[in-house]
Amino acid sequence: MALTKAEKQEIIKSYAIKEGDTGSPEVQVAVLSAEIASLNEHLQKHIHDFHSRRGLYMMIGKRRRLLKYLRHEDVARYQTLIQRLGLRR
Repeated sequence: MALTKAEKQEIIKSYAIKEGDTGSPEVQVAVLSAEIASLNEHLQKHIHDFHSRRGLYMMIGKRRRLLKYLRHEDVARYQTLIQRLGLRR
């Protein structure tokens, strides 16, 4: 259900703007997207896991807020990120 440390490090490395970057919106949104996908698979099997569903909704809201922030700060970075992640087709 949760990402392993190696998976998370790989995502951070591929979306980091500079060396050691873990807090940029791009990295945070990429990690959240991977966690959302993982949790979504879990909820396909365990339909009545309402506590995990609430966590999923909270993650989706956090990702939405980060994307909104990035859209207002730098539209080019926002568009690049949503294309790389395959969001908002």
